[in-house]
This record gives sequence, structure tokens and C-alpha cells, in this order.
Amino acid sequence: MLKLKNRNIIIFFALVIILIIAVVLTFNFHYSTTSQTVTENSEPVVLAQNLDVPWAIDFLPNGTMIFTERVGRVDILVNNTTVETVGTINVIQSNGTESGLHGIAVDPNFNENHYIYVDYTYGSNYTNRISRFVLSNGTISNETVLLDNIPGSYNHDGGRLKFGPDGKLYATTGDAYNNNSAQDINSLSGKILRLNPNGSIPSDNPFGNYVYSYGLRDSEGITWNPSNGIMYDSDNGNIMDDEINIIVKGGNYGWPILQGNESAPGYISPIDVYTNFTLAPSGITYYQNHLYVAGLQGQQIRVLNLSSDGKTVTSESEILTNYGRLREVVAYDGYLYITTSNEDGRGTPQSGDDKIIRIKV
Repeated sequence: MLKLKNRNIIIFFALVIILIIAVVLTFNFHYSTTSQTVTENSEPVVLAQNLDVPWAIDFLPNGTMIFTERVGRVDILVNNTTVETVGTINVIQSNGTESGLHGIAVDPNFNENHYIYVDYTYGSNYTNRISRFVLSNGTISNETVLLDNIPGSYNHDGGRLKFGPDGKLYATTGDAYNNNSAQDINSLSGKILRLNPNGSIPSDNPFGNYVYSYGLRDSEGITWNPSNGIMYDSDNGNIMDDEINIIVKGGNYGWPILQGNESAPGYISPIDVYTNFTLAPSGITYYQNHLYVAGLQGQQIRVLNLSSDGKTVTSESEILTNYGRLREVVAYDGYLYITTSNEDGRGTPQSGDDKIIRIKV
């Protein structure tokens, strides 16, 4: 009887020890998982404020940010603290519309040529153009118009500029409220355009002109996966049906014949569509197998997790939902740089708007 009692005591303490070990291991596992998903200093930091609709961001080779304000200013952010205007461009824009100074891109050979490129709307007929400037001694000068007479309007102007991995300059254009022009490969509207840095037409463009892909309504964002060259774009749908697309040479993305989840032979379907709310996507950037998309009406950064080949969206979430309308997002040196757009006539301005925000990823 005494031996049985002692054995029960031993079993009891053994079970207690096993339980304690299990709890400790569970805690340690949970802590390890959590610590891997939390980035140090991941709180958003406001780098600049009281801006007039900051539209696009790029970086000079020395790490200095250069950005546009839609009213026509080109600025640099010195030491991530001080905004200095390096030039003003005569644009046409008004509150509540989309025309004005849009995209900016720094030449890959900036250290040799000091070139920057901008997209802007000018004149009473709302015409868009792409121009090159020289940035030297804190001032932009010597405008060279590379591509003019891009159809424009007070809305649906596209306007994003980016250099691709191939060294070519890519530009997005809206349909300028002429829906059918998006299907016309001889029109510059409703397209993604591809230029040589000097403004000439690349010899390998699919239609012998500037058009690289077509059938887009109002694309305001493009980005690339640097490891495999996949190009992504964000396109604004009609009310809803905002799209994230993989862009291919000569591809037709359907507008205005198709949109959203509609499909038909000869048209390329999006990898993601928003059918139950309006995201109104603008800037888009790629970082470590994720796409980050700035939402204007959606008032968020949409985070899209990609499959290993980068061709499908496996899950998604939202961040930065308390800053109002978000216009631009750029991944650079382990951070996301984001602009608000609450002063564009369609938002509710918060104290200090508009802002440029940085968050570590």
C-alpha cells in the first residue's frame, strides 16, 4: 500500500514537471514567433508636413529624397528633416481634381548627367507631358520636353514615372475620360508608355510607338520585382473594381470592354480586384515578396503577400489606416515612404497635412 502511494506521488510530480515544461516551451515558442514579426522602430515617423499634395517620391544616389507637390513644386528633403524647393513648374491644377505635377524619376546615371524627369499637366486644354530637367546647385533648369500632347483632363491623368530594370523610362497615362482611347494602340491615353531616356521610341516596343501595354483606365502606380523582372501596376476601376495587374509587353487589360473580374480571350485578367469597396489605388511598391499599395479613397496601405513566383496574391491586410488618403508609397533602404493626400480637395485634412511618413519594414 505504501509503495502504491509513493508511486502515485512520483507520477503526480512527473505530470506537474511535464506540464511546467510544456508551458515554458509554449511561451518561448510564442515569444520567438512574435519577435520575428515585429520590427524595431516600426512606428510611423512624420518627416515633412504642411505640404501641398505631395504626389511622387524618388531618391538621389546620395540617399536624398526628391519629391513633387501637385501645385508644381519640386522639392528635396535634406537630412530627412528640411524641405527645400529646387524648382517650380507651371502646371494647371485645382482643388478636387487630379491634374498638376505628378510623377518624378531620377536618371540611373544621375551622378554623370544630373537628370530628373517629371510628368505634369499644363494649359487650358489639360495636356500632359514628360520633361527632363538638370538638377544642379540646388536648382532644376534646362527643361527638355521628351513627350508632349499626352491627352489629359482635370481627372484620369495617370502620371506615374519610373525607370525599369531595363533602363527604360515607363509612364502611366489615364484615359482622360475618353474610354475608347484605352483600346486604341495609336493613342497615348489609357496606357503604360515606354521611352528611351532621351525621349526616343525603343526599337523593341511592341507597336512601333511609345505604347507598351494598353486597356487601362487610370493607372497611377507601377513597380518591379528586381529578382525576376515582373512588373506590377495599380489601376483605378469605375467606382469599384480597382485592379492590381502584372504588366506584360503588348498586353491588353480590357478597359472599357472589361473590368474587374470580367474575362475574355485576348485580355489579361488582374491578379487582384477590389469589388466590395473602393481602394482608389495610387502608388505601388515591391519589397521582399510583398506589394504595398497606397489607397486614396480606401485610406490605407494595402499589403499583398505574393506567392513564391510572384504571380498570385496569397493573402492581404491593411496598415496605416488612420492617416486619411494615401497617395504614394516607395520602398527604399528598408523603409516605406508614404505621402498623404488629404489636401487634394477630396479628403478631410488633419493637423499638419499633407505629410510624408516613414515606417520601417
